[in-house]
Amino acid sequence: MLRLTVGAALLFAGSIVPSPAAESEPPQFEAASIHPTDPKDLNGPSGCQTTLGLMRCTNVTLKRCIIGAYGVGPDRVLGGPDWIDTDRFQITGRSDQPVADRGLMAMMQTLLAERFKLVLHRESRRGAAMVLQVARNGSKLQPDNGANASWSNLHDHLYATSITMSEFAGILSRSLNLPVVDRTGLTGGFRFALHWNPDDADALQHDDAAAALRSEMSTAIVRQLGLTLKLRKMPIETLVVDHAERPSEN
Repeated sequence: MLRLTVGAALLFAGSIVPSPAAESEPPQFEAASIHPTDPKDLNGPSGCQTTLGLMRCTNVTLKRCIIGAYGVGPDRVLGGPDWIDTDRFQITGRSDQPVADRGLMAMMQTLLAERFKLVLHRESRRGAAMVLQVARNGSKLQPDNGANASWSNLHDHLYATSITMSEFAGILSRSLNLPVVDRTGLTGGFRFALHWNPDDADALQHDDAAAALRSEMSTAIVRQLGLTLKLRKMPIETLVVDHAERPSEN
C-alpha cells in the first residue's frame, strides 16, 4: 500500500547527511495563497484555470483539487472528513518557471500536502470502468512531443497539445464520471481536437445524462481519433484520503 505524503520528502531534504533522495525535492510553487471562499460567492462559478506558470482555482473543494492534481475522476477519491467535499477555497499558485499543466498539477500535489496536511494511499477495487484502446483501423492521432503539455476541456470540445494517452484517460475520467483506463499502448505526446454534441446529455437526469454523454463521447472518439472507449468490469485504482486538515489562512 503506497502512502503519498510530501511532508516526508521535505523532512529528508533537511537531513545533515546528503543523499540521492535529498537532492530531489518535490516540485512546489514559488508563491501560493489559500483563502476560504467569501460566503456571498459560494453559489458562483467553480473551477481551475491555468496559464504557463500560474494556476487559479475559484470556489473549489479539497476533493476537487485532489481530482485535478492527481488526474482522477470524482468516483476514485474516497474517505477523508466530510468537509473535503463541502468547504470551498480560493487557491492561487505561481511558479518561478513557465511550466504547463503537468508541472502545475505536480506542484498542486505538494501544496495540498503542505497546507491541507493531505495524506492518502492507493487501493485497487473492482468496479465499472471504460477502457481506451486503438480502433481496428488504427489511430488518427498526431504525435506532438513538445515540452509544454496543455489542454482546454470545455462543454463540447477538448483541445490538447503534447498530452499522453494516460493524461487523456484522466481527462475523460473526470468528464465521464467513470474511471477510464489507458490500454492504447501509445507512447509519447499527441496533439488533437475532439468535438462532441452535449445536447442529449444536457436534457436528461444525472444518471441518464452520464450514460448519454459516454455514448456520444465514444462515437466522437472512434470517428475523430481512431480510438475506442468501451465499458468493462475490472480492478480500479482509487485514492483513499487518510488525513486532511483545514488550512490556516495566509
